[in-house]
Amino acid sequence: MDRTKPPYRADHVGSLLRPDSIKAARAKREAGQLGADELTKIEDREIERAIRRQEEIGLKLATDGEFRRSWWHYDFLGALDGVRLVRGSGQLQFRGIQSRAEHLEVHGKIGFSTHPMIDHFKFVKDHTRVTAKMTIPSPSILHFRLGYNAIKGLYPDIDAFFADTAQAYAKAIRAFYDAGCRYLQLDDTAFAYLCSEEQLAQARERGDDTAKLGQRYVRTINQALAAKPRDMAITMHVCRGNFRSTWISEGGYEPVAELVLAGLDLDGYFLEYDTDRAGGFEPLRFLPKGPKIVVLGLITSKSGVLEKKDAVKRRIDEAAKFAPIEQFCLSPQCGFASTEEGNILTEAEQWAKLSEIVAIADEVWG
Repeated sequence: MDRTKPPYRADHVGSLLRPDSIKAARAKREAGQLGADELTKIEDREIERAIRRQEEIGLKLATDGEFRRSWWHYDFLGALDGVRLVRGSGQLQFRGIQSRAEHLEVHGKIGFSTHPMIDHFKFVKDHTRVTAKMTIPSPSILHFRLGYNAIKGLYPDIDAFFADTAQAYAKAIRAFYDAGCRYLQLDDTAFAYLCSEEQLAQARERGDDTAKLGQRYVRTINQALAAKPRDMAITMHVCRGNFRSTWISEGGYEPVAELVLAGLDLDGYFLEYDTDRAGGFEPLRFLPKGPKIVVLGLITSKSGVLEKKDAVKRRIDEAAKFAPIEQFCLSPQCGFASTEEGNILTEAEQWAKLSEIVAIADEVWG
């Protein structure tokens, strides 16, 4: 029952805690005390180390830990044609804490011509013997982080915005494929936010018709995936927010489960299931029988406390009441550092959790 193609029985969402050397180098770069080439050399060295560690613990995939990014989403979106990242306002409110003051602005037609993350992926591919995995934000994030009121000046017709976004992502997917990428993950918070009354209210304040958002997101993502090569696996991670071990939204998957699991033309889904904020496993009943995979996020990335193996196995058995166990894999519920600040745990605890995932997956699926 082992898997030879992604997503793998033992997998992970993508980001890893930034080593102190990278944090120090980025601070020096920000202060003008370190050149871009010097920063890249430090990032290269630490990424190679992270890749080796992922291989050594038995993972069949490796990422760069998102070491070259500050944010899981803004760094990619801010480099699309027609989008820029602006500092000075736009803090995101997490439980008990706010993020840094940065936000996106749309200043022209959305498009994809070139992108620095193509080279970021190539570096991983050239330095690993396992599958190189790339993570980028989902198309829905560009809209949900802005809202119609922030877009309508350039896009009075919101459908035109979604059409351009879909086309840009279709080009991005092709560019990653041509660079050798066969495992791409779309990171998404929007679908989880559609399960939160608080987030829905905020979306309405931004000028959006929330009754139509889910369908619009599905249509946009499927348009972007329409020309996906058959030998490329594309998954989605559905997240409720992850910043310094805090979160933004709460609510089970029921309101969007059928839309997401049956409606999106994806190969797999990484779903958070580390706390009761995500609700029960009942929505998994909408997973179609067949090749689609759900990667159960039963290991928390928000705490260094190592889960008990037997407890995780029992949770897998509980999930199997609603979908076949052969359609499941195992991972942390989110990345360990969705932003460069990272969650509140040590690197040793992070690697212990990833090692345990490999061990549990081997015991459950062989």
